[in-house]
Amino acid sequence: QVQPVESGGGLVQAGGSLRLSCAASGRTFSSNGMGWFRQAAGKEREFVAAITGNGGSVSYVDSVKGRFTISRDNPKNTVYLQMNSLEPEDTGVYYCARRVVGGLGLRADAYVYWGQGTQVTVSS
Repeated sequence: QVQPVESGGGLVQAGGSLRLSCAASGRTFSSNGMGWFRQAAGKEREFVAAITGNGGSVSYVDSVKGRFTISRDNPKNTVYLQMNSLEPEDTGVYYCARRVVGGLGLRADAYVYWGQGTQVTVSS
């Protein structure tokens, strides 16, 4: 399945942690840059984190730096988003996205395939 499939969302208290997973099939996975975006209710979708196909470079939105970590396991065709010190402002639907090239993508229009999203709710 070319489209990514997210898992791992849920309800957590502020200060807690969650790890999101994103699985995508295909022999080209290691050549595809991957990213995480999120969308809060009533707001536009925003970039959260991105990783290159070989995992050598990553990028984060300023609001999650030092708290979130994106990583990938290419033999398992999976990308992860480790989220620590969660805040209520992190609440939203988190989407995994897949590029057809290997570089970093910081904008939504850099991605071709999108997952259905997984809900993350952080209570105060």
